[in-house]
Amino acid sequence: MLAPESILAWIVIGAIAGWLAGLLVKGYGFGLIGNIIIGILGAGIAGILAQSMGLYTESTAGNIVAAVIGSLILLFVVGLVRRA
Repeated sequence: MLAPESILAWIVIGAIAGWLAGLLVKGYGFGLIGNIIIGILGAGIAGILAQSMGLYTESTAGNIVAAVIGSLILLFVVGLVRRA
């Protein structure tokens, strides 16, 4: 089970990642709050996938990069589904 600090860190890093992903992906954004929620989900997905692939990010910056990548992928996929 994850420690409460880890969950809180995912939320904070995910919020930052969602905001950054929203800036990078202009046509697929969901507004500030929506992008932050997508970022939190993307951070969780990135954290789980990175560990399962054997990638471990030890720094906050590494976690933010992984979360932004997860958020970008999630924003892109959700944006494609929303447009369809």
